[in-house]
Amino acid sequence: MPLSRSLSMSSLSGLPLWEEDDLPVENLLLFEVAWEVTNKVGGIYTVIQTKAKITVDEWGENFFMMGPYYEHNFKTQVEQCDPPIAAIKVAMDSLINSGCQVYFGRWLIEGSPYVILFDIGSAAWNLDRWKGDLWDACSIGLPYHDREANDSLILGSLIAWFFKELKCYDDTSYFWSFDSFNLDKEAGERQIYHRCCLERAAVHCAHVFTTVSQITAVEANHMLHRNPDVVTPNGLNVKKFSAMHEFQNLHSTNKTQIQEFVRGHFYGHLDFNLEKTLFFFIAGRYEFSNKGADIFLESLSRLNYLLRVHKSDVTVVAFFIMPAKTNNFNVETLKGQAVRKQLWDTAQFAKEKFGKRLYEALLRGEIPDMNKILDRDDFTIMKRAIFATQRHTLPPVTTHNMLDDSTDQILANVRRIGLFNSRNDRVKIIFHPEFLSSTSPLLPMDYEEFVRGCHLGVFPSYYEPWGYTPGECTVMGIPSVTTNLSGFGCFMEEHVSDPAAYGIYIVDRRFRSADESCNQLTKFLFSFCQQSRRQRIIQRNRTERLSDLLDWRYLGRFYMHARHLALSRSFPDKFKMDPTATPPTEGFRYPRPPSVPPSPSASLHSTPHHSDEEDEEEDEEPYDEDDEAERDRQNIKVPFTLAPVPRRKKKQPGEYGN
Repeated sequence: MPLSRSLSMSSLSGLPLWEEDDLPVENLLLFEVAWEVTNKVGGIYTVIQTKAKITVDEWGENFFMMGPYYEHNFKTQVEQCDPPIAAIKVAMDSLINSGCQVYFGRWLIEGSPYVILFDIGSAAWNLDRWKGDLWDACSIGLPYHDREANDSLILGSLIAWFFKELKCYDDTSYFWSFDSFNLDKEAGERQIYHRCCLERAAVHCAHVFTTVSQITAVEANHMLHRNPDVVTPNGLNVKKFSAMHEFQNLHSTNKTQIQEFVRGHFYGHLDFNLEKTLFFFIAGRYEFSNKGADIFLESLSRLNYLLRVHKSDVTVVAFFIMPAKTNNFNVETLKGQAVRKQLWDTAQFAKEKFGKRLYEALLRGEIPDMNKILDRDDFTIMKRAIFATQRHTLPPVTTHNMLDDSTDQILANVRRIGLFNSRNDRVKIIFHPEFLSSTSPLLPMDYEEFVRGCHLGVFPSYYEPWGYTPGECTVMGIPSVTTNLSGFGCFMEEHVSDPAAYGIYIVDRRFRSADESCNQLTKFLFSFCQQSRRQRIIQRNRTERLSDLLDWRYLGRFYMHARHLALSRSFPDKFKMDPTATPPTEGFRYPRPPSVPPSPSASLHSTPHHSDEEDEEEDEEPYDEDDEAERDRQNIKVPFTLAPVPRRKKKQPGEYGN
């Protein structure tokens, strides 16, 4: 079934700029409610955090975010202050005087938006009463054991209470009544009937219903029986990731750090050339099938076969960065890093001794005798260091001690496909069941540094409403694999004619069987392994040029459009809007970012390390700036028309209209 077309990127020919009928934001307050305001759970946190800046630019200090209160998050992420508007303070005091704790402050992120946080625990004594209100309004009951549903009801009721005190909503229109629901059989079998009802009620009560992608629009139409009014793609704060012309250098620098970790992890079995080793990775929540770890492992097994059959000198190290239950670092892994450091110290000691004796000989005007420049003790130390690298076991697959080793899905499938990091395997696997941190004694890198050091991110998700991981790879100039069952994949498929040429490989998991999808992914991985170093450099340049497609500076306009549409439907007498009209706007200009060098062949330092091997490859694929610009014009489809992004001057407290 083809994707339904709502008010999406391609069908929306232009976004209203409201130049003559501008939104009077000075007289309005905008509240954005989300469970992950100051509370990191998943990808929604990134959406909220990165979008805050463009919303603050539009609404100034009339923008407030609302979410649950957690003491640790509040102390570390929020600067507490008094509400700048008296009405908000009065509403908060009303709840506080009734025994419900409410906190106000500035979230310490870019844009510094105001946040209003509600302590769910302090209001739990109202739960039974609010369950009764929900039943009376919507005929939806919540079981006592579903804590997430109960917490969401408490938060929603607190916010409704707050708005009632603020007198922003008419009591008679807060809930709609529904005579009946067509409930899915699966929802009842999984005992989430009440959640299904809650979601449907929320969707049908909304003045404007939005989804994050076309794939979720199809899902919403099927499950919630309402087409979205606006598709609001997730963006990124591209400026945060922007490295200008340095992004290629950052790749090389961070790749070197990963290579050091690999040297330690594979000590005693380091019989492959690290300069011809590619680093692939998958990262995210440990959802084995949803995130595509299953198809990735199977594809790695098939890739290993192809590399061995073709006698390739390329080695692939695949990282799985997915948090799981562990009790500590693997002793063998820690030992590997200690052995590597010991070898480095030994080499440095010999180097200093060698250099000093060479220097003294040259000062005397002598050519040093290489047989005497290092004495017997030096050779003994080096032999001991080499002896320490001997290993009688294979390098470990996992870096930590797993609590459920026998039942862990990744490890179980590694056993099935037989990839145990043996010498004959051209594909090695490292399972790091913990999020990355620069303070780790094992792999001291932040996630962003790690991504920049890898060659390819692989995210063959079976279910992904959007998918931030490939988007983050894109803005950092790292090619990635995604699918047409993810919002990001559909977005790129719609707006880039040849995504693979720009480092976006899209696996078809919607219309192909699992085996066919696996073969397609294997083909993508094998073709990537066959690229020369120079071809990978050119591809990274092209990948990074897609950054502007994902910038909140542009994608934030869909949220502006959705808010204006909501106002026009809520208050048609005050706010006029024709959602089908095409207002005059300036065309979208897709710029060539300054990170693109005039030509990698003319600039020998497009990466810090330039080799003779690269010189031999220079004629393989000529790189011309004009040709690349023409490629962009042909392949990048104009997603929408834009005028300059409106920016509002931030108001000082006390300057608000009522």
